[in-house]
Amino acid sequence: MKIKFALYGSGWRSEFFLRVARALPQQFEVIGLITRGGEKAENQAHQFGVKCYKSVDELPVKPMFMVVSVVWSVNVDISLDMLRRGIPVLLETPPAGDMASLLRFHDELPVGAKIQVAEQYPFHPMHMARLAFLDTGKLGAIQHAQISFSHGYHGIALMRKYLGIGFENATITATKFPVNVVGGYTREGPPKNETIQEKSQTIAVLNFGGKTGILNFESDQHRSWVRSYIIQVKGTHGEIFNSKIKYLHDYNVPIESEFVSKHMGQEDNFEGVDHKGIIGDGAWLYHNPYQGSRLVDDEIAVATCLDKMAEYVRGGEGFYGLDEASQDQYLSLLVDEAVAGGRAVCSETQKWM
Repeated sequence: MKIKFALYGSGWRSEFFLRVARALPQQFEVIGLITRGGEKAENQAHQFGVKCYKSVDELPVKPMFMVVSVVWSVNVDISLDMLRRGIPVLLETPPAGDMASLLRFHDELPVGAKIQVAEQYPFHPMHMARLAFLDTGKLGAIQHAQISFSHGYHGIALMRKYLGIGFENATITATKFPVNVVGGYTREGPPKNETIQEKSQTIAVLNFGGKTGILNFESDQHRSWVRSYIIQVKGTHGEIFNSKIKYLHDYNVPIESEFVSKHMGQEDNFEGVDHKGIIGDGAWLYHNPYQGSRLVDDEIAVATCLDKMAEYVRGGEGFYGLDEASQDQYLSLLVDEAVAGGRAVCSETQKWM
C-alpha cells in the first residue's frame, strides 16, 4: 500500500523527502506541502509536482502522517498541534533547540500520541552494515566508540548505537578550538574560488561508566573535500575502523577483513547504475531495498525512516522516538556546556527516561 504523507515546511531538508517520493512513486506520495508560501516554496512545489497549502485544514485528505521539517524554534508548537489533531508526526531533528523546550514538549505531549524523529544517520548503508556486523558478536564486549562523522546530536545518536547505550548517564568533558581549512562544498554547491576559512573543532569525551564515546568533529567537515571521517568501535576481541574489520577467530588466530560497498554499472556490469549493498567478512551485511531509484546514501536513509514510520503508524515498533531524540539533544547541549564552562558536567535522569 502506498505511503501517503504530508510535509510541513519547505526548507533545505524538506527537499530530501520530496526527492525520495519522486524517485519512488510506487511507494511514497506527498499529498501536500504546508508552507507560508513565497517564491522558494512555489518553485519547490513546481519542481516536485506537489500542491501547496497554508494550513493542514486545507489538505484534501488526512495524511497517514505529517513530516514536520521546520526551524527549531517552532518544532514543538507545530508538532503538538498535529498530534492534538490525531495526526502522527515524523519530526526532523532535533526535536527542540533548548532544554526548556524539550521538557515542555514532553509535558504537553497528548496521551497516545504517535511521534518518531527522523534521525537518518544510523540508517545510512555503511552504518547499517557496521551495526549488523556488531550483532554477530565477533568483536566481543563493545567498550569504546569514536565518532567523527557528523555534529552534535547526530554524532551522539551514532555513538549510542555503536556502544549499545540507552539512557545511561554520562560524565562529559569537552574542548573546542579554531582550525583553518580551505573552503569546500556547501548547501549552495561547489566553491567558486579558493578561500581559507576558520572552523571550530570540538572534541568531547562521554564516559558512560564502563563504556566511553569520543565525539570529534570539525564544523562542516562532512562537506569538506579535504577532511576524512572516523568511525572506530572497539570491543574486547576486535575493532572496526572505518571500512576495516579486525577480530580474533581464536585467541591466537587474527582475522582481517573490510566492508565493501557494491555498486552496479561498473566495468562489465549492466544491471544499471545504483548501490546494491555491502559485503563484510564474507557475508552480505546490507542490501539496498530501493534499487532502481539511484538514491544517495542520505536519501536511502530518509526513505528508510519513511518506511519505518509507516510501519509504526500501522502498529509496529518505533525506531527513534521522542525520548531517544531528546536524550541525544540533551547530551549535545551538555557538550556545549562543558565547552563553555571548561569543566566536566554530568547528565541527570530526565523525565523521558
